[in-house]
Amino acid sequence: MNTVNELWQGYAPEVKVQPGNPEAQKYGRMWELPEYRAMAPGEIFAGLFLTIAKPATGARVIDFGCGTGRGAAKLAGAGLQVTMLDFVRNCLDTEVKAIVDSPDPKLYFIKADLEKPIAVTAEYGFCTDVMEHIPPDKVGIVLDNILKAAQNVWFSIALFEDACGEMIGEKLHLSVHKFDWWRTQFETRDCVIKWSQEQDGNYAHFYVSAWQDGKAIVEHGVLNTEQEQIRANVRHSCEQGWTPCQPHEGNDFECMILGGGPSMAAFEDEIKKNRADGVKLLTLNGAYNWAVRHGITPSAQIVVDARPFNARFVDPVVDGCKYLISSQCDPSVFEKLPKDRTFIWHTSAEMISDILQEFYPIQYWTIPGGSTVLLRAIPLMRMLGYSKFILYGCDSCVTNGNHHAYEQKENDKEPTFPVVVNPGGRIFQCTTWQISQGQEFLDLIKFLGEEIQLDVRGDGLLSHILQTGAAQAEIQEIKLD
Repeated sequence: MNTVNELWQGYAPEVKVQPGNPEAQKYGRMWELPEYRAMAPGEIFAGLFLTIAKPATGARVIDFGCGTGRGAAKLAGAGLQVTMLDFVRNCLDTEVKAIVDSPDPKLYFIKADLEKPIAVTAEYGFCTDVMEHIPPDKVGIVLDNILKAAQNVWFSIALFEDACGEMIGEKLHLSVHKFDWWRTQFETRDCVIKWSQEQDGNYAHFYVSAWQDGKAIVEHGVLNTEQEQIRANVRHSCEQGWTPCQPHEGNDFECMILGGGPSMAAFEDEIKKNRADGVKLLTLNGAYNWAVRHGITPSAQIVVDARPFNARFVDPVVDGCKYLISSQCDPSVFEKLPKDRTFIWHTSAEMISDILQEFYPIQYWTIPGGSTVLLRAIPLMRMLGYSKFILYGCDSCVTNGNHHAYEQKENDKEPTFPVVVNPGGRIFQCTTWQISQGQEFLDLIKFLGEEIQLDVRGDGLLSHILQTGAAQAEIQEIKLD
């Protein structure tokens, strides 16, 4: 699997048009005619796009159905990084092709069929004189693919019948509709239409986004365990008399947290050295098993997920490790744990507050945070007196197809979506829970920023958030169906 960065370097692996594709053959013939390239709408409307979208210098743009490439060249001349997509390469003007083929290209070209999923993503999309050429039964597919690939997309769509197709006895404009019809296509996809204009009855211009911010993804999130099961787990845990975690005085100890993300393996030697030097080590979920297999004894293991399969995250029990287990965990997680080294803690979920009041009528403490174990672990450890953290494997993104540094089948079939962090415009591939974690990480930093010190190793989403400046960062992601 190619990374996004690889796809931006010169020629990426081509997405080949199926043999005999009549549309590709049609345009292969059209682009052989000098008359067909006399006018390039992309070149004409590039200035309007720049005026309305105001992309920052260096921003990435995908030119969907680039044609001659003159529009892309104009955008590149304005300081943007442009990748052109088309399903026939002979569309490019000679001058544009020379730029693409140069040793230090300022433009990139990928042979791609817009009816297929698009392998690159960008902050901006530029699509001019394309949608009217799409066969009617493929318009929805192409729109969806484009809107998934770019966060903000400019469309310029011709509203008139074509004349050029007569040169080869073909019809080119297959989807000719009025301005309002095209607007409806965006509205039914819940796009935010940032700007639109009908130009002289000939062109429809739209600047839209089908992506939504990370807060919306968090709001759409659902519990992975039924509420009544969580309540039953909490009640059972409280009945067993486990020692609850409670506030401690602050200390100056540094604490490593292993999150299990793909980058963790690259820091194995550093983790071992720090541990040998006496740095405290917290493991989260499957990172515990990874550490034990690599001869590293955790100071403590933290589990919060309520599903039964989490029992394997405390197996085997190792000497010298404490177990900080959420009361909402399945009873099977507690079965083999030593009473003297196991402590329960409670989330701040309102749905369990009546149970906690029943078992702890005088006083109890709850741990705020987000929807993942990492987002609970940091506030939990802060309550226990720790404030200095080095995070390993806390990527919150998928890297080269890997969601963890080890096998975890429960996550294998989770779909990923392109995510952009602003400012900076860098794009990551993330699952929905990783998107939620990224957004909630921002909220956590804003809440505890003055009380904790964080050093996030690796080059993942969370590290980028800190480098960008957590207080100003925004996470945006494509809209989920």
